[in-house]
Amino acid sequence: MPAAREDADVETSSEGYARRFAGPVGRFFLERQAEATLDLLRSFPGASVLDVGGGHGQVTGPLVAAGHAVTVLGSDPSCEARVREWTAAGPARFVSGDLLAPPLGERSFDVVLSYRLLPHVRRWPELVATLARLARRAVIVDYPTRRSVNAAADLLFGLKKGVEGDTRPFAVFSDAEIESAFAAHGFVPTGRGPQFFFPMALHRALGSAVVAGGLEGAARALGLTRALGSPVILRLERRG
Repeated sequence: MPAAREDADVETSSEGYARRFAGPVGRFFLERQAEATLDLLRSFPGASVLDVGGGHGQVTGPLVAAGHAVTVLGSDPSCEARVREWTAAGPARFVSGDLLAPPLGERSFDVVLSYRLLPHVRRWPELVATLARLARRAVIVDYPTRRSVNAAADLLFGLKKGVEGDTRPFAVFSDAEIESAFAAHGFVPTGRGPQFFFPMALHRALGSAVVAGGLEGAARALGLTRALGSPVILRLERRG
């Protein structure tokens, strides 16, 4: 029996998922994500960027505004809905296809990016291989790391679901797992941006962007975020 098609991005491209990032706390999360992303892209000005599973549209606007040529790959045509304001007007384009075997050429983008996807696909090593195949220069991914409160993800899942309502189970990775998977395809880590020291569910429960900013600012100043922050945004570059 053939393996089921990977379509975790259908959920992350939905209006229901977008509501998890509504309001001041949600904007705080997205601003931090965009800041870390653009910082890691600083050495690739005007790069062509493929956002795999990026129908959530969380970084489409910041990437376009920064001058990147953006293509969003979704597993289903419906995944275009939240990025249509950019794809319809022309600053970005949308392609639908199998996330593990997309209709795109080898090394056809300077940078391949994928957020909110690795923890939710069943065949994540195959996704890593696809990201590496499509990238000419670099790959940027995010993932929840075990070097954080996510080490107790299974134990805390009930609490997280109680706060967020529609959260899904997700895989948690060691940094070595991710780095080793990309090393097999000739990529080495060159930049790392842990995002939050405190659990995102805690910030949602408190409901204050001001409090979230204060807590995370203190953790960053103390070096806690660099050591134990999650999710991690990781840049890996092709050797040579």
